[in-house]
Amino acid sequence: MGNASCIFFACVDQASVGVMERWGRFERLAEPGLHCFNPLAGEWLAGLLSTRIRSLEVRIETKTKDNVFVQLLCSIQYRVIKENADDAFYELQNPKEQIQAFVFDVVRALVPRMTLDELFEQKGEVAKAVSEELEKVMGAYGYSIEHILMVDIIPDASVRKAMNEINAAQRLQLANVYKGEAEKVLQIKKAEGDAEAKYLGGVGVARQRQAITDGLRENILNFSHTVEGASAKEVMDLIMITQYFDTIKDLGNSSKNTTVFIPHGPGHVRDISDQIRNGLMEASSARVHGE
Repeated sequence: MGNASCIFFACVDQASVGVMERWGRFERLAEPGLHCFNPLAGEWLAGLLSTRIRSLEVRIETKTKDNVFVQLLCSIQYRVIKENADDAFYELQNPKEQIQAFVFDVVRALVPRMTLDELFEQKGEVAKAVSEELEKVMGAYGYSIEHILMVDIIPDASVRKAMNEINAAQRLQLANVYKGEAEKVLQIKKAEGDAEAKYLGGVGVARQRQAITDGLRENILNFSHTVEGASAKEVMDLIMITQYFDTIKDLGNSSKNTTVFIPHGPGHVRDISDQIRNGLMEASSARVHGE
């Protein structure tokens, strides 16, 4: 507390309040500006108090419910109540130590009832409890608590390392789960695609064979009607021989084929034609019985 006085005048700065005494007894509060007093009558300016907001940082070390030692960094913003500046001037010799003592008392009574996770989640509740207690106590001494911020919660270094490892393991586990789900979906989609491709391939083969059968039937009928005396068996043999030679020609023109041994006599072609004819007759007979 400063003393800005002269013989008959005293100047009180802006954002300050002066305490005037007469013969050592509190007389009145002096507003900012120039004040006149009479030292011969025992009047003098006992001191000045700043009404600006001040900040006090308090570091508290305590233990949580799950036996973890932590340091809490608390920032208290307070100011002198202008109307009660005389209480702040005369009642407390060191307001910072008084505030710090009450913060220690409240925090060390509240935090040991919380786990470390609860402390991180409810640090606002801790700040609120400290604010309520300080407002109740410091208000009687002419001080107003403006804000209380729980700036930081610092666990022991080994605890921080363990927490980071747990967090990393959980994230890795979650990533593996997502990766497994993605691979599962990929395999399912791949299997569905293969099944669809095989189904469509089967449909294509069936349609191809149906088209071949219809084409052969049409060719046989057209040939039988065009050439008199030609039987269906003779027409089928002719078509089989034609396809046989087309196949040999395709094998010869392809540069990627290796040596292939195939039967090439007319008797073999007749055997193939007999097999195809029997298959067509059996299919027609089964269709007739089914209808």
